[in-house]
Amino acid sequence: MADFVQNTNVKSAVRILANPIADITAFNTIVQSVITSNPFGCVSYMSSGASHPPVEKTRESYTAKFVYQDSDAKTIGRGAESYDSLAGFTAGISAVLANTANVTAHGGTIVRNPAADNFSASLRCHDPNGEIYFVNFSRQQVTISSYEDDAIRIRIETWADGVTALA
Repeated sequence: MADFVQNTNVKSAVRILANPIADITAFNTIVQSVITSNPFGCVSYMSSGASHPPVEKTRESYTAKFVYQDSDAKTIGRGAESYDSLAGFTAGISAVLANTANVTAHGGTIVRNPAADNFSASLRCHDPNGEIYFVNFSRQQVTISSYEDDAIRIRIETWADGVTALA
């Protein structure tokens, strides 16, 4: 039998945040700033005949959390709704809060629990050296994956050091 032989040295690195990103607005501001200002110095590229921007969002996920409380503010139920876009997240929250049949079924009052919300986004980046790597943001951490050149990690780490929410 033939053995697998490693031909690249693909790496990943994670930064666990001291505090979760405060809310969806702060999260979206960070992700959008990477896409629009391109702080990692990425470059456009062609792949399979399609042009790609230097940084592009490839995946996003948003989960809104709710609790149902009785008249004594005791939790009598919980709910979570997941969305694949920020627009869906925003519209979904309004829809869940307005769903009186569901609130009645729980027998209490619905309360948003934004501190328990989860969100994540993955960005594909094309380095000037030709590497394509990913930067994954979640509320609790930032992960860099599929890179070989340590200069990429250093560049992102330096940028993250300057973003208060990513401490």
